[in-house]
Amino acid sequence: MRPGPGAPRGGEAGPGPLQPSVRKTQMGGSRKKKKMAKQLQRLAEEEAAALEAEEVEQRGRHLQALSGATGAERELEELLFGDCLAAEEGELLQRLAGPPRRAAEDGGSLLRDSSDSEVENEAKSAFVSKAPAWVDEDDEAEEKVDMTHRYRRDLMKSDAEKILTKKKLKIRLEEQFQRAMGGVPAWADREYRKKSKRTRSDSGSDDDDDLLCRTGNFITTSESLPRGILEMKSCLPANQERLAEGKLSTVQFHPSAQVVMTAGRDRSVSLFQVDGIRNPKIQSIYLESFPIYKACFSADGEQVIATGTHHKMFYVYDMMGGSIIPVHQVRGMEDKFVKNFEVSPDGSFMLLTGTSGYLHLLSMKTKELISTMKVNGRSTASAFTSDSSKVYSYSKEGEVFIWDVRSRKCLHKFEDEGSLEGKSIAVSKNNQYVACGSVSGVVNLYTTDVCLKENNPKPVKAIMNLVTSATSVTFNPTTEILAVASNEADEAVKLIHIPSYTVFSNFPVFRRKQIYLTQSMDFSPRSGFFSIANNKGKALLYRLKHYSDF
Repeated sequence: MRPGPGAPRGGEAGPGPLQPSVRKTQMGGSRKKKKMAKQLQRLAEEEAAALEAEEVEQRGRHLQALSGATGAERELEELLFGDCLAAEEGELLQRLAGPPRRAAEDGGSLLRDSSDSEVENEAKSAFVSKAPAWVDEDDEAEEKVDMTHRYRRDLMKSDAEKILTKKKLKIRLEEQFQRAMGGVPAWADREYRKKSKRTRSDSGSDDDDDLLCRTGNFITTSESLPRGILEMKSCLPANQERLAEGKLSTVQFHPSAQVVMTAGRDRSVSLFQVDGIRNPKIQSIYLESFPIYKACFSADGEQVIATGTHHKMFYVYDMMGGSIIPVHQVRGMEDKFVKNFEVSPDGSFMLLTGTSGYLHLLSMKTKELISTMKVNGRSTASAFTSDSSKVYSYSKEGEVFIWDVRSRKCLHKFEDEGSLEGKSIAVSKNNQYVACGSVSGVVNLYTTDVCLKENNPKPVKAIMNLVTSATSVTFNPTTEILAVASNEADEAVKLIHIPSYTVFSNFPVFRRKQIYLTQSMDFSPRSGFFSIANNKGKALLYRLKHYSDF
């Protein structure tokens, strides 16, 4: 029998009679899903409501505990915070309660009210600063400082300043620091730091790029001399090839050549080449019956001037011409002996220290008298400034006179603190410091700007490492080392680091006697070498390793 056109083929089922039942099944499943979703949403809302009720209950218990303070506590709060506590208590509790929470409608999730930040801003703007509950009068009064304490005694300018305020003491300390540093250093100058910051910000990117494009060792040694330990090496004596028979009175380095000169009581002046190994001798001259008290190079290094121990004359040795010129008499000078003298750094003048406080200024070119100056008492030592414009003269009475070389007038006079008798004086190469050595062994270190203004200046440092007369003081060319010595005790030499004003602990070597009595000291032109002339006829030589050049 052939199937009709509406019948299915083969084993396929016809869709016609089954469609209503399938549609009913699908509709029933969708109703069940909607019903289940509503039940889940209702459960989530109930759970959120329960959590909110529990949180509100906890917050209420917390607020009740805060508001249940005892009478004593409330009195203490009113004493501390004022009478406005009761008026602001309700507002405080309301802020602590915070904004209400609400349940999210989708999925039952909880969200905080977005107005939290607005409430905080309103609370901050509503805050009013309160007046203090009490005022302590001691806070407003300036605190006084006792200046008679041993640590602050040096800051007093007069006996009337036994009590200072903290503000004035701060100003006094700033002034002392600026005197010691020679002004305001760059790192302490705010305007300079602002300018340097702006400059660095402009060129900082270029420097960073350059730094990142290179490799190598970026760590270098500091150019300033460190304190504490001085790196040095003991060499053969500078005059090893010709040791003096008596004590050496002078050792001095040539101003431009790598040469050192020695002179002593054996009537000889010798020149040696300095190499730190052999130090070969260059030349020696002998001055018959003329024990040398002092010898010195001229500023250009072409002449050597030598004075005797008991002579009115002095000698000039012309190294370029190889001649020895005696100067028997200086017209206008009536002194019986010519011993101590100084040569100006510019090579124009020679200052002879006469008797009875007279200072004779001579022309270095003609050796003729230009003018005479006089100090009170007897002059014991003198020193030119590095620009040759001034002369510092130290008297036996402990007074220092400052003279103008051109006008030959006394610019200022000051007393060396605690000095009973002056022995030696030196001015640093940068004209920043003046060192005065006295008979008690104390070396006072001053700044030049204070010496030119005050009659009783306070030293920035009183060096008390010597117990006998400080007969020699000298600065190195970089003004980083001050050498002080005495010719009255063995090993009485100290090297002081500037500007920390501390002594190098490794010199001289402890319990090793090699210096004996120091007669003279000098540094080479670039501080590479340091030499000491002693009473044994030796010019001891030391290599200072921090400095690379001679």
